Amino acid sequence: MEAKLAPRRVLVLLFVFASTLQLMAQTPAAFDVVITNGHIIDGTGSPWYSGDVGIRDGKIAAIGNLTAAPRKRTIDADGKVVAPGFIDMLGQSEFSILVEPRLPSKIYQGITTEITGEGGSVAPLNDAIIQVDRPAYERYKITIDWRTFRQYFAHLEKQGMGINLASYVGATQVRRMVLGDNNVQPAPEQLDQMTALVRDAMKDGAVGVSTALEYAPAPYAKTEELIALAAEGGKFGGIYSTHMRNESDSVLEAIDEALRIGREAHVPVEIWHIKVAGKNNWGRMPEVVAKINAARAAGADVTADTYAYTAWFNDLSAFVPAWAHDGGAAKLVERLKDPATRERIRKDMLTPSKDWDNEWQEIPGPEAVMIGVVQNPKMLPLQGKRLSEIAKQWNKDPIDALFDFLIDDPYAGVAVFGMSQPDVTLALQQPWVAIDNDSPGTSPQGILGEEHPHPRAYGTFPRILRKYVREDKALTLEDAIRKMSALPAQRLRLTDRGVLKANMWADVVIFDPAAVRDLATFDNPNQLSEGMDYVLVNGVPVIDQRKMTGALPGKVLRGAGYVP
Repeated sequence: MEAKLAPRRVLVLLFVFASTLQLMAQTPAAFDVVITNGHIIDGTGSPWYSGDVGIRDGKIAAIGNLTAAPRKRTIDADGKVVAPGFIDMLGQSEFSILVEPRLPSKIYQGITTEITGEGGSVAPLNDAIIQVDRPAYERYKITIDWRTFRQYFAHLEKQGMGINLASYVGATQVRRMVLGDNNVQPAPEQLDQMTALVRDAMKDGAVGVSTALEYAPAPYAKTEELIALAAEGGKFGGIYSTHMRNESDSVLEAIDEALRIGREAHVPVEIWHIKVAGKNNWGRMPEVVAKINAARAAGADVTADTYAYTAWFNDLSAFVPAWAHDGGAAKLVERLKDPATRERIRKDMLTPSKDWDNEWQEIPGPEAVMIGVVQNPKMLPLQGKRLSEIAKQWNKDPIDALFDFLIDDPYAGVAVFGMSQPDVTLALQQPWVAIDNDSPGTSPQGILGEEHPHPRAYGTFPRILRKYVREDKALTLEDAIRKMSALPAQRLRLTDRGVLKANMWADVVIFDPAAVRDLATFDNPNQLSEGMDYVLVNGVPVIDQRKMTGALPGKVLRGAGYVP
């Protein structure tokens, strides 16, 4: 005999069930983390305010008085600053992140997002490029198992990474895909192939088109070629970012070219690591600032970034004029071994010119060149030495020492001391200037720890907080953080990062503004910065009580043109 429920009892049960559901809906889920008692500097440039930050499922779920809210963990930020994670406007970690995915040099600075791809990008790739660039891959013991950005991003997501990463597609890269390393101009059908490669990269998730016009084969590209590539990126919501053709005697003309590319391609322009290079140009930053302010007042969407040191870091081969690079590194070495051609290169370096960025004319002397990262293992003992020391050690003229070094290692990188502090400070203070590291993420340990990078690799962001905010008072803390968070997020159209606000991804740093500092120096660069108590990436601590957790919560950030 079946038991039957009385209708009245059924109604009571239904009422209880409905009430339970309603109560469950009204009871908030526990936060994963609540950050309490901090001084919230939200990234917008506004003064700090007090409040708690509640994080759930990788995002900021609430800001306010969360004293009574259930949570799995509390982080007490009493007396500390709570700010958005820092965004590195030019990183270079596309390969080093495959060697050390935690990127300790970045996270100890508070960097939670990096934008990379300076002219040359990690994709697209073909067999010819892989063959030419093989020494770099072998140095880092990297296996190239991708050809496109889509494949590279999939590789990153499978591996995991400590920070978020986005990339430009490099104009140099697509040029090399179609034209190699040769000093030639593209035929119309070849330019079509290059724009198609940009189009594919944007659909794969690139955030824009970039150039590094000082480094061969990039100088061979005419402005019209760059306009075509930048315009293609712009169709997919991308911006144009540039290491300009000249940062010294012809810096104003180089800005004109960048502005023309932006204007004719209908894209915003970002000038990377803005500077006036060379002793003859010290004091010219007011001209650069005035030019950009005038362009902005006239409607040009142009901004810039800086790492705020007085030395830059680039290829040692950048001292050699562009014509000598025609055909790539192997051809350069051949020319340096040929006495007549070698003499022609020397003559060009010793002759002042506005036609190319002649770095030899920009330095006080060979003591202003420090050997940094080398590719040839036999040159490792020379890392950290000045060119003047090496010339003396080899009993050679400094230019001959430079040439012979390039014959043994055409891929070596160097720090070049060629800027003035007042120019650097003035650039940093401009409201349209964000912050870039301009160095790969690295580590004091392992293969990466064998290198001798520019100290900016470890110290840029904390150095700005120490030197320019705390000591020199050239910036307020709120504005420095804006330059490290909201400003770059706005530039890259990262609409869900860069500000502490509900529903944004929880990239968060917690630090004592009186204690944060850089330790890396030019003589001893492999030192992690200090003072970041906590660094959260997508809600997960990668630095916890000043110690690296090993977590890999980073995401690939794809541009507006991404097609899943």
